[in-house]
This record gives sequence, structure tokens and C-alpha cells, in this order.
Amino acid sequence: MPYTHVEVRVNDPMRRTLRNTGIVLVVLGLLGIVLPEVLSVTIALLASVLLIAAGVISGYAVWSSYRRDGLAWLKPFVLIVLGLLLLFYPGLGAAAIGLLLIVYFLLSGFAGIAFGLALRPLPGWGWTVFSGAASLVLALIFIGGWPFEATWLVGLFIGISLLLDGIAMLVLSRAS
Repeated sequence: MPYTHVEVRVNDPMRRTLRNTGIVLVVLGLLGIVLPEVLSVTIALLASVLLIAAGVISGYAVWSSYRRDGLAWLKPFVLIVLGLLLLFYPGLGAAAIGLLLIVYFLLSGFAGIAFGLALRPLPGWGWTVFSGAASLVLALIFIGGWPFEATWLVGLFIGISLLLDGIAMLVLSRAS
């Protein structure tokens, strides 16, 4: 099956954006690798805050327009309850997030490999393919350890993925 090649010209603003984004991803990735449980709990807490906020906003919309319809209150109720469960049980939240991450790593892996092959022969295409392949390996490892190892695997694997994506961006920022 033939691959199409993408011609990419990296101008100075794009080069700076790739470099700066790559640096931020490398730093976040290293933090996730060093403190995986902290990153896992932080992600679960962030998700809980977002769910609670969505529930409150949805509840306001129901209050403003559909307050007499009892079924309309189901969505805000579910969002707030899920957010509170994640808030009070971040370990279980990390396991649930782990399941979503398995899907993410699988999709990210296939997309990274395809994109890297499309970038060939630009400098950095190999890193992009490697990053995609590493995401596939992480997904397979995660499948083997889920849900028992989810609390620290979520942070570790997100850290590794961010680190590799950051390195790929740094190498791509040097493309001509």
C-alpha cells in the first residue's frame, strides 16, 4: 500500500511553536514519570471538577427553561454525582480513566505511525513513528495491568507519552 508524502515547510513562527510546545511536553512528561501517582490523581481531580462544573451549568440551563420536567434534571444529576465520585474516590477514577487511556493510546499509536510515515523523509519522522509505536506498546501493557495497576500506570504512561511527543516536536522543530 503506497503512502502519500506530506510536504511541510517549517517557518520560524512554526519552528518556535513546535520547540516551545515540545519543551513543555518534555517537562510535563518527566514530571509524570517521576511522580506518576500525583499525575493520576491530578487528572482524576481535574476530570471531577469539569464534571461538576458541567453538571452545575447544565442544572442552571434546566432551572432556566425546563424546571418542571423531572427527566431534564437527570443529566445535571448524573454529571454532578460522577464528578463527586471522582472527587472522593480518585483511585477508582484513575482506573476508569485508565480504560479510556487504553483507547487513547491505541488510537494515538496508529495515528502517530501513519503521520510519521507521511512525514518521511523529513527529519523527525522516525521519532514520530517511534512515538506512535511506543503508544501502542503502552496500550498493550496497560491492558495487561488494568485495573489493578491503574493508579500509577495512568500517570506513568501519560508521562511517557508526553515525553516522547515532546521529543518528536523538538526534532521536528529542527526540520528545514
